[in-house]
Amino acid sequence: MADSQTIETAKAHFAKILEEQLDRVERLKQDQEWTDFSKVKPIRIGILGGDGIGPSIAAEARRVLEYLLRQAADQGKVVFRDIEGLTIENRAEHMQSIPDDVMAEIKECHVTLKGPTHTPEKGDPWPNLESANVSMRKALDLFANVRPVRIPQEGIDWTFFRENTEDLYAVGSQGINVTDDLAIDFRVITTQGSERIIDAAFAHAKRNNKSRVTIVTKANIIKTTDGKFLDVARKVSQRYPDIGWDAWYIDIMTAKLLDLARRSEFQVFALPNLYGDILTDEAAQIQGGVGTAGSANIGKRFAMFEAIHGSAPRMVKEGRAQYADPSSMIRAGSMMLDHIGYPELADRLNKALDVCTQYERKLVITGRDTGATGKEFGDYIMETVESSDLESRWEGYARN
Repeated sequence: MADSQTIETAKAHFAKILEEQLDRVERLKQDQEWTDFSKVKPIRIGILGGDGIGPSIAAEARRVLEYLLRQAADQGKVVFRDIEGLTIENRAEHMQSIPDDVMAEIKECHVTLKGPTHTPEKGDPWPNLESANVSMRKALDLFANVRPVRIPQEGIDWTFFRENTEDLYAVGSQGINVTDDLAIDFRVITTQGSERIIDAAFAHAKRNNKSRVTIVTKANIIKTTDGKFLDVARKVSQRYPDIGWDAWYIDIMTAKLLDLARRSEFQVFALPNLYGDILTDEAAQIQGGVGTAGSANIGKRFAMFEAIHGSAPRMVKEGRAQYADPSSMIRAGSMMLDHIGYPELADRLNKALDVCTQYERKLVITGRDTGATGKEFGDYIMETVESSDLESRWEGYARN
């Protein structure tokens, strides 16, 4: 039996977490206006290389974006900024998941495009720092992780709205080893956090003429927190009477994404953080691999766009960084274009990516010298974006 001091220490630890989260709920109750990018000049776009292959693929995505936004840049409407220091070495030196000077630069930008960053895990040589992604999401209140997956020839057009600031990830570094035999982590789900992500999913469905939103939980087992998420979904759905909704459990949902007879029926998903992390990786693999999928982290004031895969340090160690696939970062760039008010450019870039990665595949990236380099792929993308027959090529492939 644990001694009283052990129990009191654990209770004090839990009390601190409760105080922090209750304070956060009060902040969430204070509504904030969305940034109107039509009134912002110039829009400042920060580029964060990150770790491993991050600098290589971020540079390629930047090159494509600068090409597409060249006219806007000439008119002073957008400006690109390189932000250094989001490497694991610098974060470990400062013992901060995002060093203060780096965060200050990030906050000077309206949006950022970010390469993958390494998150230390038990047993590796780095200190136990919180994920840079989690820290950025919390600091900038990037509550909506939006991940689209499209395979037109299979009728798949999914958009996932993954809650980004709560769930197990919110306090993932604040668990406690109560004794040598008992470890406890904590999960956070709030009414306010659930409402805004679920409302964002329904609003997206309405804007894009979708007819259905799917809520994913495990509310039959995780009755309190997942139960709250599901209860909030019921309330939010009443604001959108023209949009249907249904609820699925995470385990069967992972199976249904593989169900050839059913998966094209799904459209828009809303789900808590951990389930969203798992399900969107599965969806990306169906699309062609996690290297093909981009991700948006959106708040009302700031937004960050990134690849969903890891930093692949082995590729760098083996001298293969130039062969890393920049598709995910470029796809994230297309989401950024749409977010800051360039939907036509975003659409052309998405279609060029579909043509280059799913249909024609004139260049194939293998991660080694048996395939194309990231630069060669970037050139292929830009050439395809500018082709006069892009629309007809894409439509022809999509129909077939």
